[in-house]
Order: sequence, then C-alpha cells, then structure tokens
Amino acid sequence: MTTEYTGPDAGTSWMLPRREVLKRLAGGLAAGAVGSRWLGAMAQETDSTLEEAYWVQISNQFPIRPGLIVMNAANLCPTHYGVLEQVFGLTRDLDADVSFQNRAKFADAKSQARTLLADYVGADPDEIAITRNTGEGNNFIINGLDLGPDDEVVIWDENHATNNIAWDVRAKRRGFSVNKIPTPDRGSTPEDLRRHFAGALTARTRVFAVSHVSNISGIGLPMKALCEECRDRNILTLVDGAQTFGALSLDLHDMACDFFTGSLHKWPMGPKEAGLLYVRRGLAETVWPSVVGAGYENVEIRSAERFESFGQRNDPTIAALAPAVEFHNVIGKDRVEARLRALFQRLRAGVAAIPGASVPEASAGILVFNLPGIDGRTAFETLHSEHGVAVTRSGLVDGLRLSPHVYNTFEEVDRVLEALREMAA
Repeated sequence: MTTEYTGPDAGTSWMLPRREVLKRLAGGLAAGAVGSRWLGAMAQETDSTLEEAYWVQISNQFPIRPGLIVMNAANLCPTHYGVLEQVFGLTRDLDADVSFQNRAKFADAKSQARTLLADYVGADPDEIAITRNTGEGNNFIINGLDLGPDDEVVIWDENHATNNIAWDVRAKRRGFSVNKIPTPDRGSTPEDLRRHFAGALTARTRVFAVSHVSNISGIGLPMKALCEECRDRNILTLVDGAQTFGALSLDLHDMACDFFTGSLHKWPMGPKEAGLLYVRRGLAETVWPSVVGAGYENVEIRSAERFESFGQRNDPTIAALAPAVEFHNVIGKDRVEARLRALFQRLRAGVAAIPGASVPEASAGILVFNLPGIDGRTAFETLHSEHGVAVTRSGLVDGLRLSPHVYNTFEEVDRVLEALREMAA
C-alpha cells in the first residue's frame, strides 16, 4: 500500500516516495548521492571502503540532527523516511476523509503488515497480533494464563518490569509463586547459562518467562536450547524480544518458544506505539484476553488476532509497519545482524582499551560499562551536552549503556570512543 504525499513539505529532499526509498536502498543509493555503478553491486561487494560507504547511505535515510550521534537503540530508535512518508501521508489522507469508505483500505494494510511481520520473525500470520509495544504483549500473556496456588513461574531478575514486576502483581491476585533467577556469578557461555536457568525449573513450574537479551546487562540467553528444554517438560515459554526483534535474525518456529513479544520503536526502527505478540498456533484459545472490544466474536478462538480487539487504533501507524519491515528486508536480516555485531565489537574493544574502564564479560549488542572517576549521571549528561552523543545511563554499574544500530557508522563509533577517552583522562 502506498500513498503519495502532497502536503506543503512534499518537495523537500527528505520526503521521498516509499517505493523510491526502497529502490535506492536496494541498489545502495540515497538521495542521488552516488551513481549507477552501485546498482546490484553491494550484495557481493567486499571492499571495506565501499562497504562502509553503503552504510553511510543507509544512515542518510534517517532525519537525525546533523552532528548528533544516537546510540540508544535499546530504548528508542529514530525511524527512517520510508516510514515517516507513510505515517505523514496517510494521516493527512485519513483526516481529510474519515468516512468508512475511505478507511476501508486500512483492512488490507493491516493484513499486509501482519503477513510481513510473520515472515520476518519466522511465524505464520495467524500467530501474530499487532499490539502497541512489548509491555502490552507481555501483560496480555501474564494476565491471560490460568495459574493458581500450586503453580510456579520462573523468571530472570534482569527482566524488564513488564515481564518482572507484572508477574508479582498478578501473583498477589492468583496466589502462584514467582521465582526470580539471578545471572550466574561465574560462567557466561551459552552452556553455562542454559544449565543455570534449566536448573531452576521444577515440577511446579508452569511458565518460564525471560528476556532474550537483557536490557540491563546486554547478556543474551540461549533461547532455543532453553525453549526446547521447557517444551520437553510441558512448561510454557514467554520470550521478551524487545532487544532482539529487529536486531537479530529470528525464526520463532525454530526457537520453539510459545509466546514472543517485541516493539517496533526499538531495533525495527518503525513507527511509535506499535508492537508484536507471537502466540504459537494452538495456544491462543488457552489465553484469556485482557481487553475485549468490537470484532472479538469473529476471532475469539481462531488466532492471535483475538488480542487486538481493544478499540480504535491509529490506522496510519499500522500501515507504516510494512515499510518498516521492508527496510530490513531490502538490507537483509543477516546483514543487519552482522553490521550490528561489527559496530558493537569495534565499540567494545575501544572501551575495553580505556585504562580503568569496567566492561562486563558477556554482552550481546548492548554495551554496559563505567569509566574511572566519573559517575553515570555525569557521564550521561557530559556525552550529550559536550560531545553530541545520545545514550542511556546504566544502573547496573553506575555508568553508561550504548547500543548502536545500522544508522551509525564506524566513524561515529570512533568519535564516541574519542569522547569517552577524553572524559576518562
């Protein structure tokens, strides 16, 4: 679905039609900055200079203020012009004509978005509910499962509040127990982590609910191995994918999880207030809906769509899910993940080389560390005010949390490292 934007800003250089943005990305182009020699070449290109030039062109697809370096993907990402064009154009279209006749087209847009999301995460369309964010998806499952005094839920103490405190609140009402497992003091290999968390499961455990990657430490869990262990023991799994959806190449069927949640405003770089809830086929009817609205009777048992009947949505936002997913598909899921890992490794190696810097041993896309002689709040504010770098504070080590994405370049990583070295001097 496409809409030509014809508002007062239609002629500005950043408001490219969605098809043009995708076409240029496919060829490694942006805003006519380079010539036709790029067409079709980037997929096989190995020259590091040309490869980095490709990522510079990717970064040009975002309206990030010149001079500002954003390394806060774990919290909130900027979105790109393809999504902005869709949201702005369709919002004007909708407000110009809110009739049922005009709004009918959004049904097809939602169906397209659901299909694209399903294919992107390795699921089937009827297993996908389009929510508003990860937290909403988590709470739909937490509040929808039938649990009682004889049941136990095992969680990670580094879970986000929506997959942590939310369980405590629910347990107070239903009487089940919540067992919070800390990160092991020693050993952070996938097998160390598998043994540690699998060892916490008991005969009473009904649900195993953890973050795929911790937003606190950046530690990633071996989810496929843990999900398979739980399935063998008839334990339901809820995976909070806020830090992997849009960052890692996912296949939820292969992961063998029962429920998976994610947000579009983080690593997918999509529209704000849109999320994904995966419910494995056959489980939708076992989860009571938290909200029931118009249209529920049509999807009560059939699919994950039963978790979407909660009133009026912002239709342009849902329609803009398509260019968000297409952006990743044009680049390639595996290529996005490889780029994130390359940025992360360069950043981590540079921080580890700063005398006195404390960098945790296990991290996965999210770098948590502190600098000698400077507290987290001061470092956070100084980076932004004096060096133009937007990051997040870390409460884990009273330091910083940096999470780069595809709109960052190696040159920006090096500038950030220079700023950190200056601050630590």
